[in-house]
Amino acid sequence: MSQPELVVDARAQLGEGPVWDERAQELIWVDIVGQMVHRFRPSDGRVTSLSVPKAVGAVAIRSHGGLVLALEDGFWILDLPDAEPRPFALLDPPAPGILRMNDGKVDREGRFWAGTTAWDDRAGDGAGALYRLDPDGGLRRMLDGVSISNGLDWDPDGRLMYFVDTPTQRIDVFDYDGLSGEIERRRTLVEVPHAAGAPDGLTVDAEGGIWVALWGGSAVHRYTPEGTLERTLHVPASQVSSCAFGGRQLDELYVTTAAIDLPPDEAARQPHAGGLFRCRPGVRGRPAGLFAG
Repeated sequence: MSQPELVVDARAQLGEGPVWDERAQELIWVDIVGQMVHRFRPSDGRVTSLSVPKAVGAVAIRSHGGLVLALEDGFWILDLPDAEPRPFALLDPPAPGILRMNDGKVDREGRFWAGTTAWDDRAGDGAGALYRLDPDGGLRRMLDGVSISNGLDWDPDGRLMYFVDTPTQRIDVFDYDGLSGEIERRRTLVEVPHAAGAPDGLTVDAEGGIWVALWGGSAVHRYTPEGTLERTLHVPASQVSSCAFGGRQLDELYVTTAAIDLPPDEAARQPHAGGLFRCRPGVRGRPAGLFAG
């Protein structure tokens, strides 16, 4: 198992939402407050970046081509390579200035799940929610009382959904019905100690291991399906935001980080904060879900 090394010195203010595009063999990720969507092609190191009109919390790949963006006020469609994003399903009531979309992911049935957080953390206690965007454009509010909606993913059998609301310091798990898209019976799987950092984005590997980024912890943890800490990856940046598997064999773990709000002395000690990192952890991931709309 290798430790994460820098592959793109992106200097993102708030890097997030990595997802592997198997068709293009590229890693897509976002800079939330920088309002950028980045693509990295490992075969030749090429990086392309696209500016979007609002803060962007997450991105999903469409099965028919193009992307779905979780922008500040809801879900937008982006037809690559040159089209402008267009609204698809907006939040009601609108959230600009109060809430914004944050992390998200597509389930294997083709639904895009993403949640909200407050711009001002002090006003964000329980103000957010977790949403489900169905392929027909229907938008369902699945979970209320969320403060900072963050990482989510499903177990390899598709019967469980893992979810992080960062201030709780927990990874929670729901029973998941893939046919209906309903979740129920929420319970705690992992309680992350404050000293380790705050749980942020996560991904589940092909063996069912749960990898969670630790904001403020300079690390990614892997937990077993039973909730036992199995290993730790050390990242040379303190604000670790998310992770996703990629590469031709899905055996590479990509890790996003952030440079936002670092004090000058910390910024000097972390010259590559906001960068994209990669390692080979010895296990493989699973293909990213494709939005079916």
